[in-house]
This record gives sequence, structure tokens and C-alpha cells, in this order.
Amino acid sequence: MSDDLTAPEHLETEADFEHRWNALLNEMETRFGKRPDLNALLLLIGVQELGQGVAEFTKEQKQDLMHIATCKLFSLSGHYELERVDEDGWPHYKLLRPVPFAFLKEQERMMKWHMLEYFSLDD
Repeated sequence: MSDDLTAPEHLETEADFEHRWNALLNEMETRFGKRPDLNALLLLIGVQELGQGVAEFTKEQKQDLMHIATCKLFSLSGHYELERVDEDGWPHYKLLRPVPFAFLKEQERMMKWHMLEYFSLDD
């Protein structure tokens, strides 16, 4: 996967991007009965990447799951790679190169784009 988000395969109109994003949110709402926000999607991805099924998690574990999700998402563009899975089955990622600085609105769009890529891998 190219890490250049301006490469031709990454260029799409804002309307197309929003259409894909809303389609994902609608699918998640249908699946789970509630429209998720970014944090809920991060938690969902973290639980999926942990691979231990649905369970009760502490606040700290939920933060760890969201971190796992963020690392997994940014591994799609070469910023992280899975380093190891510990004895409890929790994945640990290694930073390969820093995620570029972005203001909040751009950070949100970057995260959404990575989430769309992540969920499209399931297709």
C-alpha cells in the first residue's frame, strides 16, 4: 500500500469519501443497533485485533484496546508494524515512522480513511 495519501488511488471527492463513511456507519448501526462514533469504532477494532471475543474490560484495558486499534490502523500506511503478541495475547506494535502532524480536522479524516481501509479488508 502506498503511504502517499495524495497518490491517484487515494484521491476521491469529499462527497465520495463522506458517502463511504456514512455507508460504514450505517452498516455498523444495522449490525450493532447503535450508530458508533470514532471512539466506539476504535474500541471495536481493538477488540477484534485482540481476538479474544467480547468481554468486560477495565477503563485502562479499553484505552489499551483503542491504542491497539490506532496502531493497527496506521500499520496500513506503514507507520507501525506488529512486533509481538505477549503471553496474555495482547499485540504490541513498533513505531516505524511518525504519523505526520495534522490539525484535529485532518486527524479525524486520516483516522476515518484508515478505518474505511480496515473495514474494506474484511470484504
